[in-house]
Amino acid sequence: MLPPRRFLPSLSLLSAFEAAARTGSVTAAAHELGLTQSAVSRQIAALEKQIGVALFLRERQTIRLTIAGDTYAREVREALRRISSASLNLRANPAGGTLNLAILPFFGSRWLAPRLPRFIAAHPGMTVNLITRLEPFEFRFDTLDAAIHFGEARWPGAVLTFLMQEEVVPVGAPELIRRLNIAGEKDLLQAPLLHLNTRPDAWETWLRARNVTFDALHGMLLDQFVTMVEAASAGLGIALLPQFLIARELEAGQLVPVVDQGAMRSGDYFLACPPERASYPPLAAFRDWLLLEIAQEMEIAREIKIARERVA
Repeated sequence: MLPPRRFLPSLSLLSAFEAAARTGSVTAAAHELGLTQSAVSRQIAALEKQIGVALFLRERQTIRLTIAGDTYAREVREALRRISSASLNLRANPAGGTLNLAILPFFGSRWLAPRLPRFIAAHPGMTVNLITRLEPFEFRFDTLDAAIHFGEARWPGAVLTFLMQEEVVPVGAPELIRRLNIAGEKDLLQAPLLHLNTRPDAWETWLRARNVTFDALHGMLLDQFVTMVEAASAGLGIALLPQFLIARELEAGQLVPVVDQGAMRSGDYFLACPPERASYPPLAAFRDWLLLEIAQEMEIAREIKIARERVA
């Protein structure tokens, strides 16, 4: 239900106010909007009268936001941005079918993006917009329809669809492993370890699972998986990385597993969405495609594993 009309100022009034608030000048706002100074001043005054709050302090030829005006300007700017974004999406795809998806950067670039052309080919007319997000967020305060989530199945208020498990494996550049003579788990305690700041206890968890005792672990701290892959490939240290996301480095021999049977389950991937968007057609189509894509890939991986075991 919309609020009473008196609390819904027209876009022309809001645009004039936002432009003046952002530029700090009625003259600049008028130039930007293609209006006269007096027209912008009248629109701002009309907005203040409608909502019953002073938004600017007038000092001779200058204006300055009041405390209330500053807060209001931020919210109005975001509302106008969302309206503009919605209009742009509709213009790009007038038949509808736009999916705004939050992705994890490494998963998005390494796994999802190379496969998206198959989804687009199977669903012509649909548009998928990808936005990077590292942490869960409130869907009700955003324009996103869904998100790829990693970790535990906890996202208050969201519907979660399980996608797949993740296994991390300790890997390093072949030359570094030879130089440090790493032959087992305990040798890693003397090696430079690469740490991801969003998973600060990853190495501790892995070493405890391998029954390796340690005091403190040191090493380089990085904030992105993609940077960690490059650092490990360059021989800067040993990294714990999702096995399915570094297939190209493993196949090329840039990175090799440090120890045998070193893979460890580290968490799960989910598709998260607000309940009211669960049946949104573009999202439903994407969810079905994503689950099928993962199932087919897992089946191929299983067949490859069986074939290798037979050869061995």
